Amino acid sequence: MCGRYAASREPQELTDLFGVRVWNPEEAAPPDWNIAPTKNVHVILDRPVRDSGSPAPVRQMRTLRWGLVPSWAKTPDGGPPLINARAETVHEKPSFKRALTARRCLVPADGYFEWVTGAEERALEEKGRGKRARKQPYFVTPADGSVFAMAGLYEFWRDRTLPDDHPRAWWATCAVITTAAETTDLAGYRGTGPRSLADIHPRMPLMLGPDRWDAWLDPATTDPADLLPLLAPPPPGMLRAYPVATAVSNVRNNGPELVAELPAPEEETLF
Repeated sequence: MCGRYAASREPQELTDLFGVRVWNPEEAAPPDWNIAPTKNVHVILDRPVRDSGSPAPVRQMRTLRWGLVPSWAKTPDGGPPLINARAETVHEKPSFKRALTARRCLVPADGYFEWVTGAEERALEEKGRGKRARKQPYFVTPADGSVFAMAGLYEFWRDRTLPDDHPRAWWATCAVITTAAETTDLAGYRGTGPRSLADIHPRMPLMLGPDRWDAWLDPATTDPADLLPLLAPPPPGMLRAYPVATAVSNVRNNGPELVAELPAPEEETLF
């Protein structure tokens, strides 16, 4: 799954990377090294510009709330936020299948966080002995320092109890698509720590390379049969993972120090 990530690139860098033609600086989200569900995040999408008089799609950067609210939902907060959609079933689930065919986006990130429990502590916890195991966070990021562009979906939800001009009349929300974690060796693996992403967690956010960005965002493509092949994991060896301070476990903490690499996990019994 993906429940926390970092995105620290400046808006201008993102607009250059993705070829964005329209964005509103007043809506830009600040750099954030500890993004959690319900926060406002940058997404890249192709759609016509409202009131432009042209139906042609334009590459835009928008700021949306992380936690998708389906358009048919009775309320925007009737259950847990839909932060992830599984690539294997996204075309079947009522909450996501309409967005898959019409409202796809990219969610830029530096990388994402995942937590691992030490093997010895986990064994004691499973046997009901000892205190609850403390988890070591890892940061997963492209080995070459490039942008981690997560495949995403977005939706609009209309609050019919409010007038059209009310600032809360429309909710614009998004979700990140996930896939099975890679079982191949991580980039830079040296025989210590997790060997693959699957050793950290069985799921991972689905990263799309630049060669798939245009095809994924193209609103003219509406057939799931044409879209699902794009949701293939990145080639092996593109990602690396390293331990970071447990301070990231508290969503109130923020700053570049949260993605600083530790020489070793904070808990010696982790592996």
